[in-house]
Amino acid sequence: MIRRLEMGPNLRGVVFMAMAVMILPVMDGFAKHLSADFAMPQILWARFFFQSLLIVPIAWIGYRGLFQRSLLEPIQIFRGLCIMVATGLFFTAISTMPIADALALIFIAPIIVTALSPWLLGEQVGPRRWTAVAVGFAGTLIIIRPGPGILDSGAIFAAGAGLCFAFYVISTRKLSSSVPPVVTLAVTSVVGTVATSVVAPAYWAPAGPADLAMMAAIGLTSAIGHYLMIKALVAAPASLVAPIGYGEIVGATLVGYFWFGDFPSAMTWAGIAIVIASGFYISIRARKRAEAEE
Repeated sequence: MIRRLEMGPNLRGVVFMAMAVMILPVMDGFAKHLSADFAMPQILWARFFFQSLLIVPIAWIGYRGLFQRSLLEPIQIFRGLCIMVATGLFFTAISTMPIADALALIFIAPIIVTALSPWLLGEQVGPRRWTAVAVGFAGTLIIIRPGPGILDSGAIFAAGAGLCFAFYVISTRKLSSSVPPVVTLAVTSVVGTVATSVVAPAYWAPAGPADLAMMAAIGLTSAIGHYLMIKALVAAPASLVAPIGYGEIVGATLVGYFWFGDFPSAMTWAGIAIVIASGFYISIRARKRAEAEE
């Protein structure tokens, strides 16, 4: 008899998160490919519209009343707008720079959250974490390498995406813990769809069947990737699965290399290592502080 292999909740969480961080760079690859022929507002609309088609029915069936109420909450709307702008800036960045390079600048979000948390979240940040913040920003400068051509490199857009993503994280932490993550994801999808529907028509270009399929793939891979993240965080502690998110740089590098022939330079890898190390350290210090306060 063949015994069924069962995974514990922690292992399931790790597997779900690992799957998510390998799927999401594929979405970025589709967006980068389409950016050669379509304006960013149209690509951004596709991301949220097709994501809504998958996620909203799940929230509607399971949490209809709560979903309807959440659509009217200012903090939910603000959160949705933050991730919409972050995604738009990120897609703009990867249209002119390697996906892995741009993603590395998204990783500054936890560092920005730490820097802003004393004022926006009322949290204390000790000298060690402030040092990690400074080191993380130094790593960011290594990746960006400021110079006369910075505005043409896409790096400034990626850094802006990291800033917007930081506010997305902060607003997420202000949400009620009683709201299921799938409801919040559905609200984000609707907010993004509505907001981009206002702008996208002015930039619309006819799309053939292959392009429409790729636009749908952006939304579907986004929905699947983020839903797997939700499943991971439900199954296992955030302190266990969240650091796996940094593994997305591996998927981004593979997609960039095999699809577009891009590969980060040695200097960029050095900056990436510094940013990730700073983020890890901040996460570890925050977890130890939380455990000490329990």
